[in-house]
Amino acid sequence: MTMVENYAEILYDSEILHTPRLTLRKFRKDDAEDLFEYGSDAKTLEFLVWEGLKTVDDAKAAIINSYWARQGFFAIQLGEKCIGCIDLRLDPKHEKASFGYVLNRAFWGKGYMTEALSALLALCFEKLELNRVESQHYTGNEGSGRVMEKCRMRREGLSPQKEKIKGIFRDIVHYGITRDMYFT
Repeated sequence: MTMVENYAEILYDSEILHTPRLTLRKFRKDDAEDLFEYGSDAKTLEFLVWEGLKTVDDAKAAIINSYWARQGFFAIQLGEKCIGCIDLRLDPKHEKASFGYVLNRAFWGKGYMTEALSALLALCFEKLELNRVESQHYTGNEGSGRVMEKCRMRREGLSPQKEKIKGIFRDIVHYGITRDMYFT
């Protein structure tokens, strides 16, 4: 079995992750209204490249027809509500991954994203046996950096005005964690 096939099998077997308060799982059609709730909120989407959703039908189409259902892309469920998502982007050649996430603004500041990211990092290092996980956030979105720091990721640097997001050149702050760092 190749490394890519092995990763695919592990992700298939790990399509549902549980934390003390959350379930990370594939999106379902009945998540459309919850997805629309945060996917149409300009404040929630301020630091995302994603332009968001215009209608509930857009949310339904996104769930059915787009990348929302692929392996490594998890809806974040609290109780019966989908409050956000987190995705894993594998780079098998380098035995590493990156991720991105978004959380309904009504649930910010309660530790939910830290809990979701902790579960994703456990999957990366304990099951997928990756060597490195990395991500980034735009300046102005320091809450995202705090989530990564709480998960023991290390700030690695700053790229000034690296990308133009919604008409504004943004600095990007880089974070990473290695296998050795995770297990020490």
